[in-house]
Amino acid sequence: MSRTRSRNSQSWLRSAQRSAHPSRLSNGRRRFLQLSGATLAGTLLSNCARNMGNTASSPTSPTTQSTPAGRGTLHIYAWSTYVDNQDILKEFESKTGIRVIADVYDSNETMLAKMQAGGGSQYSVIYPSDYMVEQMIELGMLSELDYSRLPSLSDLYPQWQSPPYDPGNKHSYPFVWGTTGIVYNREALGELTDWEFLWENKNKLSGRLTLLNDVREVMGMALKSLGYSNSTKNPQEIEAAYKKLAELKPAISSFSTDGWRDQMVVGDLLASHAYSVDGIDVETANPDLKYVIPKSGATVWTDTMVIPKTAPNVDAAYQWMDYMLAPATASRTFGKLKLATPNQKTKALLPTELKNNPALFPPDEVLEKCEVLANVGSAIDIYDRFWTQLTSG
Repeated sequence: MSRTRSRNSQSWLRSAQRSAHPSRLSNGRRRFLQLSGATLAGTLLSNCARNMGNTASSPTSPTTQSTPAGRGTLHIYAWSTYVDNQDILKEFESKTGIRVIADVYDSNETMLAKMQAGGGSQYSVIYPSDYMVEQMIELGMLSELDYSRLPSLSDLYPQWQSPPYDPGNKHSYPFVWGTTGIVYNREALGELTDWEFLWENKNKLSGRLTLLNDVREVMGMALKSLGYSNSTKNPQEIEAAYKKLAELKPAISSFSTDGWRDQMVVGDLLASHAYSVDGIDVETANPDLKYVIPKSGATVWTDTMVIPKTAPNVDAAYQWMDYMLAPATASRTFGKLKLATPNQKTKALLPTELKNNPALFPPDEVLEKCEVLANVGSAIDIYDRFWTQLTSG
């Protein structure tokens, strides 16, 4: 990603600043790529079966202060994708002597609810998404970061050096970013370039289309297709998006965040609303499939690393973050999982085919049409009401 692209692409981050509201943030978006079932002996993941939903283990009693460097246990709460690399986890334990235990969640809201209920007090590192960072800051849940113990923010592309959800990166370090688009069977459907294709081909798609199980992402999709912001607070625009989605409903097989993947690969589905990490992944399993960012625009999301104020092992948390954010380590993770990095040095180490993949690192003209899912304040009640109508019956 060139410096020119970084400068031009800041529009989708600025949009969050324009739309921000101090009281209530949007419902979550996210995929849940669950683990394959292998456990890292003595180190990791008693909760790693595929397609089990939220498998976070029962809380343990946290210590009252940080344990010394190189000792103790580090509990992490994350999207499963980010802790599914046994070699890296073994290497971290070998270098530091720190035993890592990772629990996984399927949505930002699941994570927040557990943290607020006190069940998350054993975690020293969490991976919230952009809008959730803002909410956790407002709730006083996050520690300010000590950048003498972390990679320099100057390694990040400019739009992530002081993002609107966390000005100055005081409480969060950007880890990964991506988009939300459509993966489709081009052999069966031809070329899909924009959201409107779904409506134009709803008869052909009948019962063979899935949308994400996420109110903001799905309503945002319809809003972008109508030329509106995906984070509008205008009741008429939100209702128009609902009515447009209602027209598409006969074609929708289900609202699914992860269960569509196998169905898509074997051809039972023809199109699925998807996060880029999932869409690019299924492309490799079936050459007839293609992930696209619709030309009228889509969602851009960022996942971060934070240290909660209740962290029982702050020293181990910094060691983990420094290790995982280091370009040599991060490039191995990102290369394996086909994720987009906000770090210039990490991107430079990625395989050429990934750096040149426009689905992973979209060009300027695509990103300029994209937006973050920003806080919509009390308008979330309108979104929720229409979502209930859409998904019921």
